Amino acid sequence: MLCHNITEENGILHFAGYNTAVLAEKYGTPVYLMDEERIRENCRTFTSAFNRYFHTPVKALYASKACCIKALYPIIEEEGLGIDVVSCGEIHTACSAGYPLQEAFFHSNNKTDADIAYAMEHEIGTFVVDSKEEADVIEAQAEKLGKIQNILLRITPGIDPHTYEEVNTGMVDSKFGTAIETGQADQLVQYVLSLSHIQLLGFHCHVGSQVFDEDVLEKATQVMLGFISHIRKKLQFEASVLDIGGGFGVRYTESDPIVDLDARIHSIADVFYSTCEKQQIPCPKLYMEPGRSIVADAGMTLYTVGSIKQTPGYRNYVSVDGGMSDNPRYALYRSAYTCLPAGKTKEGRNMKAHLVGRCCESGDIIQPDVLLPSSTQRGDVVAVCTTGAYNYSMALHYNMLPTPPVVLLSKTGDRPIVAKESFDDLIRNQL
Repeated sequence: MLCHNITEENGILHFAGYNTAVLAEKYGTPVYLMDEERIRENCRTFTSAFNRYFHTPVKALYASKACCIKALYPIIEEEGLGIDVVSCGEIHTACSAGYPLQEAFFHSNNKTDADIAYAMEHEIGTFVVDSKEEADVIEAQAEKLGKIQNILLRITPGIDPHTYEEVNTGMVDSKFGTAIETGQADQLVQYVLSLSHIQLLGFHCHVGSQVFDEDVLEKATQVMLGFISHIRKKLQFEASVLDIGGGFGVRYTESDPIVDLDARIHSIADVFYSTCEKQQIPCPKLYMEPGRSIVADAGMTLYTVGSIKQTPGYRNYVSVDGGMSDNPRYALYRSAYTCLPAGKTKEGRNMKAHLVGRCCESGDIIQPDVLLPSSTQRGDVVAVCTTGAYNYSMALHYNMLPTPPVVLLSKTGDRPIVAKESFDDLIRNQL
């Protein structure tokens, strides 16, 4: 994937049909760019594959944490996706955009009492419950409101997705969910079924992020359907819903594998139906939770070069006007990115340098060992590809740097969907 829809015209990088030099001049840098058509295409990859390979209900839920911006929710709704949210801030954003929260699933391993009350008062569709303590609070709040609240239980299937340890969530030893292996999942199901203001619909799992191995989600599906069969026999509870989470890998560099989403969904469908038949259980409604795979390659960030530090016999540094404040993923995970000279695409890229930010922090690195033209100088624009996911949503205020604007590119024009923060914005809540 990388950034989708990149072209070169007269030495200038174009993204989604737009001249990046013109966009950098118009909006300043740093600036996040988002390609609306690519977001829609990614949504349709899921919905069209579902229509081809499933004959029972299946739906994609956009994982809001990947990029939570009001202007994205009408797109997600128009493309027929539900959403998942992980905080009251995400709930408020979706609600402010007019998204129907009955189609929302509320995650988080540690929802506060206030979170639960807020979500229920805003008529959230389904809670994904992570613990007995959470179930107790939902039960009490539902009783107070005189309602029955739908929930799923988050279960850890004990699968290693061979991803970053920090985003590995499917193992038994995880802060997320309740483990099958220890017998605790059985106990939690039995307990929840005893509560009178909770309606247990079924189960959820999520094995991790950036999953490239071809059989990981298939294995998770098998394990979870086996658990559904086990619970049916043991507790006479028939789950009507199974949510297998998300995590499909996205290409950040040319060395990353290509994930054929259509083929993966086809494979999951085959495993789903064969396992339901083997376990002799009715097919539950299936949900998947793409986030990164919806928005990642629809994004690009533009920066302007400031200083170039070249020390003979040592590495070179090219500093830009953003950094870990708008993209902390290298600092967190050593995440790889493809970085390109936006205004010198015809020149050879024969200078290796660390592309670094402006924060007062040695770890403020966007990407090490980037190849750029040796003529790179102050004022040049550099593009970092595939920044649509976990960049704006993870932006920091370290060094009191304002968050960059977000500009949506479409067939009808370019428009800001998030304004650049002002200095007054930075101190707005300070007393």
